[in-house]
Order: sequence, then structure tokens, then C-alpha cells
Amino acid sequence: MSDVSVSSDSVKSDVEPMVAVYRHDVHKARSRSHEHAEHELHGVRVNEPVPHGADADAALLSRPRGEPEQTVDAHESWYRLSLLTGQVVSTTEAVDDVNAALRELVECEDAETLHAAWVESSVPALFSESPYYPYTSLKFHTLLAAALLDNYRSGFEFDELFLAVTPRDAAREIVPHQTVLATPGFALHVTGEPDGRPAAQLGDVPARSFADTWARLPELPFDVDASRLWRVLDAQLRRVRSWSVALQYVEEFVAAFEPESNSQRRRGAAESRGGRRE
Repeated sequence: MSDVSVSSDSVKSDVEPMVAVYRHDVHKARSRSHEHAEHELHGVRVNEPVPHGADADAALLSRPRGEPEQTVDAHESWYRLSLLTGQVVSTTEAVDDVNAALRELVECEDAETLHAAWVESSVPALFSESPYYPYTSLKFHTLLAAALLDNYRSGFEFDELFLAVTPRDAAREIVPHQTVLATPGFALHVTGEPDGRPAAQLGDVPARSFADTWARLPELPFDVDASRLWRVLDAQLRRVRSWSVALQYVEEFVAAFEPESNSQRRRGAAESRGGRRE
């Protein structure tokens, strides 16, 4: 079993790069390594290289460099382990036909539609980036690779990129290719242009630095004083270093506990005030 990927610019492809990046690693959702992967899925080319080293840099955000070794005894599988529950997610998520479910993640030729499909899909979240690192997430590795590639193609270097968050009282915004996580109440982005949003630099080089970056954010996208659940989530994110593990944890945490969003809290407060007046 191997998790080795080919990301070099030496292998050429005629597929538009921002389309190829969403198709590159779907072999992992079929429990196949890159070297043993098929080159077509649902009639489209997959398993192709990602230019500018974006896939390799995204991998370094979540996995250590070097030869991998099995890190969890008795778990030699591409199915992801949940950091939230400690369980294999395939035992709790119902997907009748993974290959059929992957169709919407690869078939479209429009890159922005592919990005939206990956942001909303739960299917790639069933799988890890590597069987050697089972808490990592194929879904968020792919979204990180796409965000890096989009920024690199715009001329930004890695050390010029930021983690930007939805401002606490603003509406959630989905930015094509740069939004790496979208919950019902907020979104997180990797971008070279924070545009006034609360943001923290990713660092000098790609590394497992999520906790450090999260701790440097000048403002969180949720109010930790409003809910114990938000405080628990914030505390955990200040410990998790792997980017894809952290982003997957946020998605699972919010889905499981549904902490009250800022907008819901404001509506609730307004309704409460209205009730008292009546």
C-alpha cells in the first residue's frame, strides 16, 4: 500500500489545471494508490498531475515529509478515522455506491462547479489522504490543493498566503477555489488577498501548522463567549496541527452539535426582545 502521488510539472496534461486538481486524487476514494489507479472514471481523465507543486504542498500541510509508516495499529484502510468519535466513518455514513457518488465530483468540465461540489459533498470525507495517516481527509486535502493552485496561478508564493475567516457578523461567502471549508454559519478561505477579513499568514513553508495559524487569527468566525460548544471547538483547534484533520474536525463538530450560529443568536435575541415587549 502506498500514498505516493505524482505532482510534478514534468508530467504534462491537456486538462485545464483547475479541473485536474479536483480529479487528481479520486483514486484514494477507490482505495487505490496513485501508481495502481485507473486513468479514467465516468469517462473523464483522472489521476493526472497538479502543476506548481500544489498537491505536494497541500500534502505537507497535513502529513510529514518522508517515508510513511502505519501510525494506527489495526487500521490499514483508506477509510478515515474520525477525530471526533474515534470510529471509522464508513460505519456511520451511508453511501450505497461510492463510484456513482463520485460522478458529480469529477464529471463536470466547469472548475467552479467542481469546487462547489467538493465543498458540499460528504463522500470524499469518508476517506483519508493516506492509509498511513487515517485521521487526514481526502476532501480537505483536495480543497487545500485547489486553493494553493489557484493562488499560485495568480502569482502568490506560499509565504504570501493567509487563512481568512468569515467576519463574525457577516454573511458566509463561498469564494471559488479559495474557500476550503463552509459550515452553515461561517467559511474559511486560503487566499493571498484577505480583503479586510480576519486573517493569519500560513507561514514561510508548507507545514503542519494549523494550530499555530488558528491561534494567530485576530478574530474567530464564532463567538466563544456565547456557547460552551464554541469554546470546546476553539480549544481543540489550538491543538490540531494537520490542516485536513482540523478542517474535517470542524465540519464534523458543527454537523454533530449544531452550535448556534451568530445570525441565529441575533435572531433569537431580537425575537426574545420582541416577546418581552408584547
